[in-house]
Parts: sequence; structure tokens; C-alpha cells
Amino acid sequence: MTTHKTGTRQEWLAARLELLEAEKDLTHRSDELARRRQELPWVRIDKEYRFDTDEGSASLADLFRGRSQLLVYHFMFGPDYEAGCVTCSSIADGFDAMLPHLAARDVTMVTVSRAPLTKLLTYKERMGWRFLWVSSGDSDFSFDFGGSSTEEATRAWVEPILGQLPPIAAQNASASGTDVVHYLSDSQGVSSFARDGDDVYHTYSSGGRGVEFLMGYYSVLDRVPKGRDEGDDFQTWLRRHDDYET
Repeated sequence: MTTHKTGTRQEWLAARLELLEAEKDLTHRSDELARRRQELPWVRIDKEYRFDTDEGSASLADLFRGRSQLLVYHFMFGPDYEAGCVTCSSIADGFDAMLPHLAARDVTMVTVSRAPLTKLLTYKERMGWRFLWVSSGDSDFSFDFGGSSTEEATRAWVEPILGQLPPIAAQNASASGTDVVHYLSDSQGVSSFARDGDDVYHTYSSGGRGVEFLMGYYSVLDRVPKGRDEGDDFQTWLRRHDDYET
């Protein structure tokens, strides 16, 4: 017998209609936030960034692939990693399928990491992804936009709180073949850019839970009876899609 609150169909309908009003309000507020994102001032990029791609060296403007909008996902795969971050991998599974739809709206989406290109392409082949993945290892791009930091700077803030970090930090570090300090030297995030003629502008960035819009499985879990069901074990259930037990 369930311990969850039960009721009649009429009681459910009344509660559902009340919840629907709150959901509609959230949708309207989300629409307003989207409008405000688009109204942010643009910042022209004057610094030269170069990326290592499977087609050779490329500039930031080259990554647009002829389109006027560029969305960059900062994938946690640092130079010392042996494999990509598990959480970032779960995110990439979702946006990889969006590419044709984004291209239809004049948007190119690419993934950037600091690891050498050979590591990225080997992992990409394992995962079966299609998106363009480039290395920023020889430029400041990830430090300027992706939240990356030096080992020394990361160690300075990580080591004093090592025992207080959520379990997912050590778990993902181990799964990536590195230690916590090197793992946390990179951060997940998104950055958006616009191109107007020869000029490239930075338009938007977000990190942390600000990338949750790309984690489609959370939106689905939020609508089933047990929800995310993580408790204190935030994201520790996540695995690479070829590591789940059937």
C-alpha cells in the first residue's frame, strides 16, 4: 500500500488545475528571461583565439561555419584527463541530436575542451557523436570563457575543502582518469557568440546549473512520480551511455 497522498479523480483534477496555473506562470517568466538574454549588450572579441580541429587550425570566426550564431559547450576534458567527464558526456548525448535543427535556425554548435585533439576525437568515436569538437589547448579561450583555471589556482581553493566536496567530484574525477584538482581545473558551461561581417561578439555565458537546459533527462524525471530521486547523491547515478548495465 502506498504511503503517498491519494485522492479521488475530482481531487486530482482540482490540484492539477491549480498546479497548471503555476506552470503557465513559470513558462511566461521563462519567455521573459529569454527576451532579456537576447537584449544583453554584445562585447566585440578583439583577442585572437586559435583552435585545433580535425580540419586544421581555425579561428573563432571559422567555427561559425558560415552561420551568424555560435553556441559553444565547454566540455570538461582537461589535458590530464584520460576520458571525458561523465556528466558532460550525458549532456552531449542530448545536444548531439539537436544539430540539424539548430543549423536550420542559423546556429552552429561546437564543443570545446583543453585536451589534445587526438584524445577528443578518440573519445568522440567511442561515444558515437557527430558534433564538431575542437581543442583550445593552445589558446586562452577556455580560461577566458569556459571557467578553466591553472592547477595552482584550483589547488588553492580545492584542497582546503576537499572533504566537503560533493561525492560526484571524486567520482567523476576517477571516471575521467585524473584527480580532483585536475578534474576541477575545468568547468562545464555554455557561451554564445554572434558574427556580423568580420566582427565576432560575445553575447551570453552560463555555467553550473545554468547548463541544465541541456540536461533533457532532468526535465523528464521532473515529471515522473519519484522525480530526480537523487537525495544527497547529486548526479552520482549518471554513467556514460555505454557503461550502464542493462
